[in-house]
Amino acid sequence: MSPIAPGTGWPGDRATPATPVARSAAGVRRLAAGSRDLPVLDARSSVCRACPRLVAWREEVAVTKRRSFADEPYWGRPAPGFGDTRAHLLVVGLAPAAHGANRTGRLFTGDRSGDWIFAALHRAGYANQATSLHADDGLALTGARMVSAVRCAPPDNRPEPGERAACAGWLEREITLVMPTTTAILALGGIAWQAALSSLRALGWSVPRPRPPFGHGTEASVTNPDGHEVALIGSYHVSQQNTFTGRLTEAMLDDVLARCRARDPGRGPVPGWDGGSGPAS
Repeated sequence: MSPIAPGTGWPGDRATPATPVARSAAGVRRLAAGSRDLPVLDARSSVCRACPRLVAWREEVAVTKRRSFADEPYWGRPAPGFGDTRAHLLVVGLAPAAHGANRTGRLFTGDRSGDWIFAALHRAGYANQATSLHADDGLALTGARMVSAVRCAPPDNRPEPGERAACAGWLEREITLVMPTTTAILALGGIAWQAALSSLRALGWSVPRPRPPFGHGTEASVTNPDGHEVALIGSYHVSQQNTFTGRLTEAMLDDVLARCRARDPGRGPVPGWDGGSGPAS
């Protein structure tokens, strides 16, 4: 039955029927602030109903479905963060795809964007496999965690400003919980870049003024409240609009991931991978 009810056995679903539900921006902030760790945050964010337009859209898509997925159940809920709970790299995206994460329940899973980002993460040594097809396919990230600025699939891939503001409570708490190990943040696209900067500033991080504009390869040094510098690096989004047209290439994506990896003193270079020429031979 779509959407998937919490606690009914979907792979990776941390929520239960007793998980509290946020129904407003204030509710998001209250429940996010009270999330003691990432599993609790994942559970609570995955049942959020704070934005009526997004709730209606994600659930409509889960019922009507795309013809090629007509026989599959759809997650139809917000997509929580995914990856290493002690990651040095935080990858921030825009929002789940209507027939990608909104179907599979895991960010960048089951769509062409995921084909690109997970293949690149695999080349960079962050992912144990290059593909991400469904929630129980064995994919695992080491040293990296993914999250989206908006956790529900939006109509036309365009969340409204109020929806982005409401979802910021989840993102801010996620950043706080991974802050002790974070050395790099990779923002996929302009909205993710702005969302990351806004969240960092709201959390008391030192952020450059004026705010640096987004661009592929743009890098800004931000400082967390403990005084540690973190590299914020921008990348064009891994959308088909960018990858099909050549605006974003494998080499460009490898380059920014190599710069992220270089910020982690505990991880050396990947054997056979130069961080800028696509897949290793």
